[in-house]
Amino acid sequence: MGKRRVIAAASVIAAAGAATLAYASLYERLKFTLRRFDVPVLDSDAEPLRVLQISDLHMTPGQRLKQDWTASLAALDPDLVLLTGDNLAHVDAVPGVARALEPLFDYPGAFVFGSNDYFGPVLKNPFGYFNKNKVNRPGPELPTGELRDLLLKGGWADLNNQRTTLKAGGRTIELAGVDDPHIELDDYDAVAGPVSAEADVSIGVTHAPVGRILDAMAVDGFDLITAGHTHGGQVCVPFYGALVTNCDLDRKRVKGLSRHGDSYLHVSAGMGTSPYTPVRFACPPEASVLTLVPRG
Repeated sequence: MGKRRVIAAASVIAAAGAATLAYASLYERLKFTLRRFDVPVLDSDAEPLRVLQISDLHMTPGQRLKQDWTASLAALDPDLVLLTGDNLAHVDAVPGVARALEPLFDYPGAFVFGSNDYFGPVLKNPFGYFNKNKVNRPGPELPTGELRDLLLKGGWADLNNQRTTLKAGGRTIELAGVDDPHIELDDYDAVAGPVSAEADVSIGVTHAPVGRILDAMAVDGFDLITAGHTHGGQVCVPFYGALVTNCDLDRKRVKGLSRHGDSYLHVSAGMGTSPYTPVRFACPPEASVLTLVPRG
């Protein structure tokens, strides 16, 4: 009798595990979600400004559902679009990214790159993310130049270790960004300095929300800092949250809006996954509308 109970219990656990994996890979991974946040950084008499953040597409050829949903975000009529890296997951993915983003090129935008805009994904042991000293192993080279040309042709500003000012929603927006700190391509010294008093709002942009970049942007006085990279933990435990962030950011800020010094920080859970781990659990893929509103 005891042996039969053990076998029965093991069968139930195995069935539950299989059902959870099926849900995470076949349903939730494709349950694209729009998140909305109000960010109180504008002057008291200012009109709201809508910023659409898209991150971590991890596009592969043929992902038309993701492409169509991303393209549909143009109907939100954003004032500004920020693309926070890791757009590619395949050497032939640039046409898919183009199909997803081209409707959004009607709006002002800016971008930074992540590691998966330079190197393709590789098969990894998922438990390796718990090792803070793990070594990043690059995959095959990706068509970074082709991707950059697409985004520049669309009229968006390249913020990889660059700083610029643009007009969006009738306002002057100061932007500073870094190339991906996760693979140490960042050069904050190239963009460092206090924000301009003449700008209506200032936004720092990075792919990976690592402490040294967030600290520097907050010290320079950026109103808002945007990042991606974490996938919101990707596989989360209900009522507990993310198990890992894949950087030195604490788990409680793995996605969503929080404070970092006097700045607001928004980390997007992103829209994709590595093709080697095509699952999401308790963390659906997302894009975000950040509505900048007057300070309280």
